[in-house]
Amino acid sequence: MHRCLTVLLIVAFFESHLSVEAVNAPPGQTLGQPWPMPQSYQSYPDLLLLNSATFNLSPVGHSCDILQDAIRRYRLIIFGPSNALKFRPKSNVNVLANLDVNLMNECEKYPSLEMKENYTLTVTSSTANLASPTIWGILRGLETFSQLVYRGNYGEFLLNATKIVDFPRFSHRGVLLDTSRHYLSKEVIKENIEAMAYNKMNVFHWHIVDDQSFPYQSRKYPKLSDEGAYNRFTHIYTQNDVAEIIEFARVRGIRVIPEYDTPGHSQSWGKGQKGLLTECYSQGKPNGNFGPINPIVNTTYTFLEGFFSEVQQVFPDKYTHMGGDEVSFDCWKSNPDITKFMQQHGFPGNYSRLEQYYEQRLLNIMAKLNAGYIIWQEVVDNGVKVRPDTVVEIWKGGYQDELAKVTKKGLRTILSSCWYLNYISYGGDWTKYYSCDPWDFEGTAEQKNLVIGGESCMWGEYVDSTNVISRLWPRNSAVAERLWSAQSVKNPDKAKPRIEENRCRMIRRGIRAEPLSGPGFCSQEFNSIP
Repeated sequence: MHRCLTVLLIVAFFESHLSVEAVNAPPGQTLGQPWPMPQSYQSYPDLLLLNSATFNLSPVGHSCDILQDAIRRYRLIIFGPSNALKFRPKSNVNVLANLDVNLMNECEKYPSLEMKENYTLTVTSSTANLASPTIWGILRGLETFSQLVYRGNYGEFLLNATKIVDFPRFSHRGVLLDTSRHYLSKEVIKENIEAMAYNKMNVFHWHIVDDQSFPYQSRKYPKLSDEGAYNRFTHIYTQNDVAEIIEFARVRGIRVIPEYDTPGHSQSWGKGQKGLLTECYSQGKPNGNFGPINPIVNTTYTFLEGFFSEVQQVFPDKYTHMGGDEVSFDCWKSNPDITKFMQQHGFPGNYSRLEQYYEQRLLNIMAKLNAGYIIWQEVVDNGVKVRPDTVVEIWKGGYQDELAKVTKKGLRTILSSCWYLNYISYGGDWTKYYSCDPWDFEGTAEQKNLVIGGESCMWGEYVDSTNVISRLWPRNSAVAERLWSAQSVKNPDKAKPRIEENRCRMIRRGIRAEPLSGPGFCSQEFNSIP
């Protein structure tokens, strides 16, 4: 009884005394500033108040399931699961009643490489309007609006009058997760996708299988995961799991691109698909070991066509990452059948030509399936003829020369060389990721326009579901701003207080983002992390 009376007295106090006033940012952080920085951003001193009990996100144009989901989701993101203290603000307080959300065209069903993400956002002392020709732009604009809202001295929700015109600098802004070396749970994959949406990244590059394990459960070839997964009951992704992850990403405007890396990185494939890998020899006899996929037998290509025809049905994105990196020739060199094949085909001893032969046949299969593909740089370096719509991912050192070389061929390119976030160093290493720029190479304007973006990579040797999120975020936020914001936004000293605020914002939203720049604190951290 006494407790209820106390609560009523507190409410009465706030109802009669609450007024909007300027709020100081926490030490070392901004307050209500967006990440990544929009292309054009103007903030004004006029303060507005949002009453969580009455504020609306109001569709005024087209609508669809993605928009309806986003409105529900962003209301929770902005205000949390429970309404703030209700109050009657003083008459001089500007209360923002709603954000008009104007989707100007009908929704596309799935995000794609060609999707447009531009939007405008205007907040004045009396109105707020978000407009975009596409649902993807609306999603990015809702994220920005949510970042503008901050808490006042009495816990009220505030934002400043703002005008934003925004669009991404690059169309491909990806994160690679490796689920072979260590299995990652569905929940952790979703947490990463959520963090990507908070940072306006739009491609989940799913390095789903590798030498160590084959967790993808194929309906056509179930023995691949039965024999190749760490545990065929607990460490697999069923077709339903994959569909759930794709849908979770879709409504956040994020593409899911799977990678099935061949002919190397394929040891786990051979456990469930007998005869796929090359037998290795010692002193003229099989030694019990196996090397890359066997490129000389037709059964290889029959299997690959069947497998990738299923992949095209499971993953809706036009593109599949086909790998093609780090192929060891030692086992091929030891195998007498391969030596004979190469002699018969006119390239004895040239194992790069043998790799080229394999890749050419594989990519012809993808063309037959009308599927787009991404490849690691070695495929092009080794002279494979690729389609004009091929996307080449550059990952090795000396990437400036490689960018120049690949774009000179007229091929679209993405960069990951300088964004291997699995490499850990003491201190605030985010600044080195922030300084890397995909246009940092000698080339024409036409060549630089062929660089469509980049990806950070989190390889799985030393991360699993216990630590992958904290190791990736918020360091990956530096990559996100580099790929979204204008090239001129590059000063780490100016970025530091905003990225600190962004880290705390992610903590508040339940993302386990690690400390970024040494000693400090987030006021919400103990409310969000169990």
